[in-house]
Amino acid sequence: MKSKNTISHRSSIFVVMPACNEEKIIKKVIESVQKQGYENIIVVDDGSSDDTGEKALETQVLVLRHSINRGKGAAVKTGIEAAKKLNASAVVTMDSDGQHNPKDIAPMVEYIENGYDVVLGSRLLKSKGMPFIKIIANYLGNFFTWIIYGLWVTDSQSGFRAYSKRAIAEIDTKHDRYEYDSEVIREIVKNKLRFIEIPVQVRYSKYSMNKVQKQSFYTGIKTLVRLVLSS
Repeated sequence: MKSKNTISHRSSIFVVMPACNEEKIIKKVIESVQKQGYENIIVVDDGSSDDTGEKALETQVLVLRHSINRGKGAAVKTGIEAAKKLNASAVVTMDSDGQHNPKDIAPMVEYIENGYDVVLGSRLLKSKGMPFIKIIANYLGNFFTWIIYGLWVTDSQSGFRAYSKRAIAEIDTKHDRYEYDSEVIREIVKNKLRFIEIPVQVRYSKYSMNKVQKQSFYTGIKTLVRLVLSS
């Protein structure tokens, strides 16, 4: 796909990475993004109790900090707001635990350059290697997101997404934790944003699977309840 309005030299593309207690891997993840040519990286240290922020600073990226843990959604919103103030033409959000492949950023940005407002990276379109329990949990999340907001997507909980300048101006979410990802689906419908889903690679490691702050069945139920109560 050739871009109609190519964003010049990636200089106005910002990558936002929420991070909490990722000191063991954050530097490696940032450097892998930099190797793909993306220098505008915003790491939001969401109340880490370790040296996540300090390790990120070693890579010369912009690091913002929450003094307490406010949740993934709040961290993403903080990063996006900063990118808006820095005049971003496109924002890509991705996890900081190494699950996402930075090589998938380029096709996302290309769709934004060709007129899409939101690109949803879907693990379910390329689910090889994805734990079966996560596949089932994601399908349930997709189903309830569809019931609540009326739009079916294959991976409503993916944090790997790209947004146009219009999208980051119009999307208005209320929740600070994992509900954020589903709320974006509501905002796509509400604002009639042009969106597309594309397959992305997800890399599950012992490190990422053992993280205590990752969404579990219990937190998934809490997320669903909060979405239902706020809809």
